[in-house]
Amino acid sequence: MNFIIQSTLKTLRKSQILLDNLSNAQLSDASVSPYYSSIGCHIRHILDFYDCIFNVKDDKVDLTARSRNKAVECDCGCAQDYLNQIIGRLSSASFDIKDIVLVTDDLGLGKTEIAYTYGALLAQANSHTIHHYAIINYIFDSLGIVIQDEEFGYNPTTPKQVSTE
Repeated sequence: MNFIIQSTLKTLRKSQILLDNLSNAQLSDASVSPYYSSIGCHIRHILDFYDCIFNVKDDKVDLTARSRNKAVECDCGCAQDYLNQIIGRLSSASFDIKDIVLVTDDLGLGKTEIAYTYGALLAQANSHTIHHYAIINYIFDSLGIVIQDEEFGYNPTTPKQVSTE
């Protein structure tokens, strides 16, 4: 298995830790300002991104064609099933990370098609996941939820704080 897929799997597996330790009420709580999005909404969004990658048709991926299964946002079991499906598909992926795929996305001015390699698309998905984990960390803080993972929501390149004590 290549390095990009291994890294992506490591990042995605952090979602399992969350889902193992949250109640359905915590997963679906959308009371935190300013966006009023839930942890479940972010988990669903992350997984939908990966799901799009596996819905390749004629060497094309449409990142705007997300499934948006609302049950994933409010049911930890449903979210775990979706996560396990994505991890399974990623673990057994047979594409070459150097192959070109045309990716449709909306960057703010309407849909556009961009040539990527699968490796670049997976690297983007991994960074996208970490970005949403950071947002989830803000929600955790506001809801008083503590998770025992000091790296959760931090990009690996983020400088670590050094204690002066």
